[in-house]
Amino acid sequence: MSNEKRDLFEFDRFRLDVSERLLLCEGERVTLPEKAFETLCALVRRGNRLVGKAELLNEVWADVIVEENNLDKNISLLRQVLGERVGKGKFIETVRGHGFRFLPEVREVVEAENARRTEGTQNARTNQEQTSGTEARTIKDQKQSRFWLIGVGVLSLVVLSSLGFYAWRKKAKPASEALIKTVAILPFKPLIAEGRDQTLELGMADALISRLGGGEEITIRPLSAVRRYDSVEQDSVKAGRELGVEAVLDGSIQISGDRVRVMARLLRISDGRQLWTGQFDDRFTDIFTVQDSISERVAAALKIGLANSEKKRHTENVEAYRLYMKGRYHAFRLTRAETDKGIAYFQQAIELDPNYALPYVGLARAYVPMALTSDVPSWEVMPKAKTAALRAIEIDVNNAEAHATLGLVSFWYDWDWQVAERQDQRALGLNPNSAEAHFNYAHLLSNTGRYTQALTQIRIARELDPLFLLTGALEGQILFLTGRLDESLDRLSKTIALNPNFWLSHLFLSAVYTEKGMYDEAIAAAAKAKALSGGNTEAVALTGYAFAKSGETKKAQAVLADLSALSKTRYVPPYNMALLSNGLGKRENALNYLEKGFSDRDVRMVFIKVEPKWNNLRSDSRFVSLLKRMRLE
Repeated sequence: MSNEKRDLFEFDRFRLDVSERLLLCEGERVTLPEKAFETLCALVRRGNRLVGKAELLNEVWADVIVEENNLDKNISLLRQVLGERVGKGKFIETVRGHGFRFLPEVREVVEAENARRTEGTQNARTNQEQTSGTEARTIKDQKQSRFWLIGVGVLSLVVLSSLGFYAWRKKAKPASEALIKTVAILPFKPLIAEGRDQTLELGMADALISRLGGGEEITIRPLSAVRRYDSVEQDSVKAGRELGVEAVLDGSIQISGDRVRVMARLLRISDGRQLWTGQFDDRFTDIFTVQDSISERVAAALKIGLANSEKKRHTENVEAYRLYMKGRYHAFRLTRAETDKGIAYFQQAIELDPNYALPYVGLARAYVPMALTSDVPSWEVMPKAKTAALRAIEIDVNNAEAHATLGLVSFWYDWDWQVAERQDQRALGLNPNSAEAHFNYAHLLSNTGRYTQALTQIRIARELDPLFLLTGALEGQILFLTGRLDESLDRLSKTIALNPNFWLSHLFLSAVYTEKGMYDEAIAAAAKAKALSGGNTEAVALTGYAFAKSGETKKAQAVLADLSALSKTRYVPPYNMALLSNGLGKRENALNYLEKGFSDRDVRMVFIKVEPKWNNLRSDSRFVSLLKRMRLE
């Protein structure tokens, strides 16, 4: 047998095999780019020792001169893959100005053959040695016991002294010295309530989130998390507690003629103390200068660098900026009528400045949900979304949102899982704190059957944006797909408690109830989803499916007849028709509808690999062929 030594390490839930270039998480392979894998190896080999950036660069890129940014991106990716939690240094600690330290206990694995050789050598001792050594060992053990008692006593005194010193230092250290790690930037409020401009108020928050976020030193809650706190009477400290942050930045903004006046302040949540305040009075045409000034002064107060400080200005056209913000304001409301308004504003902004990347991102992000939730044929909107995302990347290759959106199109429409994953990882490399990118990546991982990694990603997304309803709903869906039905119910129930009118939570809840055989509850949840969504046909199909499974065949057939009649006047996604047909035992009809779903590029087809409702078809040659054509097998 070969005596070649393999580098094997274990830490937390992971096993790292350097020789075979494998990283396993609870037995499941975790894919890493080459340089990220080598970075992990370098950190793990050094255990808990501080590793300088220069040392890592020299080892991982031995023959190439690269910038520190390459190393930082690898560290960000490793944190995501390992499942590091926001605000908690679980795996890799950044020591500012010095380097990185790997935090978990690292255990080097000794191979079984080496252990057997050692055991064999020990067993070769003679019986005489064993007998004569018994008495000596007894005396030695007694001495060692005394030494151990003394040693433990001394060690206890040292530990207690150290803990006392640490507690004294911690108590003596002023709270103001503690570095702020999590911040929420709330929508700015009007100085005068009459004639307020909510798009401008939200836009100021959005601009500051963009300028201050994106780095690893601090986590900024995304716009989706804070936009609900736009009431003039909003208690900022209370909002900060709900958002789970250590500080909030709020302020007021008012336009008078061609002048803009902005007042801003940074508040610590623990005691409501004001850490910084500033007032700015300038021409509105200089609004970008005001935003830059606020960002620089807040960054100084937080003792962080500006991650976006060297990026080029998106536009110098103030009117194009205002139109973009109006589009973002309306598109965020996620109803078809509001989305159409948002698209119109984005297009106007592009007409004023064709080289302004953000309106293209806005367009792409507005088109995608139409196919997902509004029963719009994917071919009508997804190619437009892809064109807009590609144009945004062409203008600004470092726009994380554009890469995340292109990843969405690759996932839902192109069914190109490798491109989707590359785009998700690219977005996360550009902005490790992007809840959207973590969310997208979780969806991809789940629908391709990588549930452990999917749950890690969706939980990071939830920590980054704890009140975003779609994240809680997706986590519930992933738990459902893994078969953890009770956990899924718990997560979906908590999401519904945040907002009982969010229809997707009820839709996913219906699927879980059906799987548990709780058909009355499933029918009620699906009916709720249908009512709240305005008649989404997937909710209708799930109602019929639950009827079919509960034995109420006539009611299920009536639902199928209603959907068939509806399909003559508007688009009904074939996947929904297939779902109900399969529930009724109409196997061939279900397969025919799935074939149509494939030819229509119905976005819901991305679920056929993992949705348990298709388990009865998995051995059918037509179903197997569909999986292969979608590159899911």
